[in-house]
Amino acid sequence: MRDVGGRRAAWLPPTLLLLALGLGAGPARAHPQCLDFKPPFKPQEGLEFCSMYRELGCCDAARDAELMATFYTIMDHFSYHAYSSCAGYVQDLLCQECSPYAAHLFDAEDPSTPVRTVPGLCPDYCSRFWLRCRSVITFLSNDTVLADLEQDQHGFCEYLKLDDADYCYPHLLSNRELTKDLGRVTADAEGCLQLCVEEVANGLRNPLAMVHAADGTHRFFVAEQVGVVWVYLPDRSRLEKPFLNISKAVLTSPWEGDERGFLGLTFHPNYKYNGKLYVYYSVEVGIHERIRISEFHVSTSDMNIVDHTSERVILEIDEPASNHNGGQLLFADDGYLYIFTGDGGMAGDPFGKFGNSQNKSALLGKVLRIDVDDNNRGPPYRIPPDNPFLQDPAARPEVFAYGVRNMWRCSVDRGDPVTKEGKGRIFCGDVGQNKYEEVDIIERGKNYGWRAMEGFACYDKKLCANSSLDDVLPIFAYPHKMGKSVTGGYVYRGCKYPNLNGMYIFGDFMSGRMMALQEDKESGQWNYHEICMGRGLTCAFPGLINNYYQYIISFAEDEAGELYFMSTGIPSATSASGVVYKLVDPSRRAPPGKCHYDPLPVRLKSKLIKFEPKETLMGVDIPTKRSRLTGEERPSPAPTQTITKDWLQELLNLFNEEWMTTPVPKTTPTVAATTTKMTSTTPKAPKPCKSRKGRRRKRKYKNGALRLAGNTEGMSDRGRVEIFIAGEWGTVCDDLWDIKSATVVCRQLGFSYALRATKQAWFGEGGHLRILLDDVQCEGTERQLLDCKHPRVGTHNCGHHEDAGVMCGNVEPVDY
Repeated sequence: MRDVGGRRAAWLPPTLLLLALGLGAGPARAHPQCLDFKPPFKPQEGLEFCSMYRELGCCDAARDAELMATFYTIMDHFSYHAYSSCAGYVQDLLCQECSPYAAHLFDAEDPSTPVRTVPGLCPDYCSRFWLRCRSVITFLSNDTVLADLEQDQHGFCEYLKLDDADYCYPHLLSNRELTKDLGRVTADAEGCLQLCVEEVANGLRNPLAMVHAADGTHRFFVAEQVGVVWVYLPDRSRLEKPFLNISKAVLTSPWEGDERGFLGLTFHPNYKYNGKLYVYYSVEVGIHERIRISEFHVSTSDMNIVDHTSERVILEIDEPASNHNGGQLLFADDGYLYIFTGDGGMAGDPFGKFGNSQNKSALLGKVLRIDVDDNNRGPPYRIPPDNPFLQDPAARPEVFAYGVRNMWRCSVDRGDPVTKEGKGRIFCGDVGQNKYEEVDIIERGKNYGWRAMEGFACYDKKLCANSSLDDVLPIFAYPHKMGKSVTGGYVYRGCKYPNLNGMYIFGDFMSGRMMALQEDKESGQWNYHEICMGRGLTCAFPGLINNYYQYIISFAEDEAGELYFMSTGIPSATSASGVVYKLVDPSRRAPPGKCHYDPLPVRLKSKLIKFEPKETLMGVDIPTKRSRLTGEERPSPAPTQTITKDWLQELLNLFNEEWMTTPVPKTTPTVAATTTKMTSTTPKAPKPCKSRKGRRRKRKYKNGALRLAGNTEGMSDRGRVEIFIAGEWGTVCDDLWDIKSATVVCRQLGFSYALRATKQAWFGEGGHLRILLDDVQCEGTERQLLDCKHPRVGTHNCGHHEDAGVMCGNVEPVDY
């Protein structure tokens, strides 16, 4: 495994790190967030209507086109004079859905509370809008409170005011604190880059490797130090039966800091076709300790279990001490298997005249490279013909590079997603002795200096003075005041967080410090950045947290290239305190749809254990929104005719939330007790060309609202679909009912996915209600079920024994 300066790791309490959080100190930082509670993005295609947000915002080209169509629908109801006076205001208000701060403007930071239908306006802008174009509001919103306040300027603008005035429109556009780092990974006052994490798996015993099989299933395999490997599906559920269990053969112990155990796992590049995988673990043979590299095959009858009888030992190396065991296995772009061994242990590599690492005839302290293809018959491996010391009689032919102390975690750079620059580079963290930790890029035939060098400094002064060593310096080294045991990481090449592209992200096991290096293309130097957990509201997104357990054991990337790390609170092979985290950039994401992938189906023969996150966001109070005015508390508007638009559904309600039946809490912001009176000097707002008489009938529910009923288990994510139309609740028949219709229902109710469309009154018959919809046909993109194709409301040829239902969820479904 790893070592900590030649000493056993000292015990520290299992505390969580909130690195550089600075809780309670300094002003709150900007927190860009879209209405889907995710960071903003740069659209893949240009925006024509809301072009002010074409570089960074919350709308793609399709949503931009929808908003443009809505704009023309609204403006068709106004005269030329009204059009010229109000078109700019209508465009402004519609386009704030595309603002990087849309969640703030629409008061949507808390997903559990209703979203505004009109963005929060600054008082001066609101006053100008009210004076010139207030009648437009009835076409922008179905909010009955706004309609009733239409003739009351003070009450109207008070109602549209945000509690946090920094975010009101349009002043937030000129707020330097909110715009200066917009869309970039932000740094705190000390220059620490602020990221967040997402919990992916927990309850693991020193999880020290997480790999994927590159077989299209997007499963990930997590190895515990005791010798057990678990299978996780893309929805983060775990299979009950382990993928591999060789715990009886693995040599380790419960004492903290034991570096022996199951140390490495990798899949053959052609695993999808040959089913081969390779493991690196400690064993005891008689009185001797060894490291063993073995080949296994996956079972022919179950794709989620290894055939334990298929083990074939590829290589065994005697270990003179119980530390410095190395443990990394990987296949590089050349298709060969790379093995990273430690120097044999103890302190200062005391073996032989120059130590194991400088001795090319020893396999310890090396990067080995072997060919395991076509090895079903004959030797377990061959020597690649271009290995650097193949013709050197004083060297082992397996040696690819030497002079390493105890490389702990190495990775292959996938290369820039567009240019492929950097592709194939091998990065490693090499644990130091007692002064420095280092990061290296592995090259053919190179000497990495140990034990002559430790980082950039001399360790063995006599060896260090030998110019014939021709050793390669690390790309980065740091002193032990920053950390005492480096954990190598990955160059981020994923799709979801473009700001991180090209950053080599790694950590330190002892200090828990997270770090990043970024290459300066002109100078070739690597610039250092420390990574901290986001302070303030930086990580206040659903599912994100701002803390992790101290002991960073390993890093990983999934099949899509997203970056993870594993840490624990108690560094013992038998302590189930290990957690897998995913790194998240809260400042910017990829455009929706760009990173979509469809995992290949996984055939299951084992029970699934649903993932239950246990970690929480710490030190942050999510602000609660002020209560909206209730009918009893809002001021009465002046007795003038109100324009109604019962035919026009709410334009900006992205989530089509069902109106809550619970009364709104009766707490009210300060509002003028009397309405503003219209005088002859007050400019009149333009009126629509056509107006309707009467006022809107007030309801508890919006037309088209949905609810789920009939679930006797009390689960809110499933049930019989009931819809509210023209003042009454009714059911939906299952004729033509499919997953597309269920998707619209689930999304309208606030869920991310539809898991199943149920038929035949799966959740019971709604016989006490009328059947309101039948033959519903959805494309799956509609905003609400009522927008889908269907015959006239109340027309049907079915009975309640055909009542339709849904099962919803927030985890993407996968076909197994």
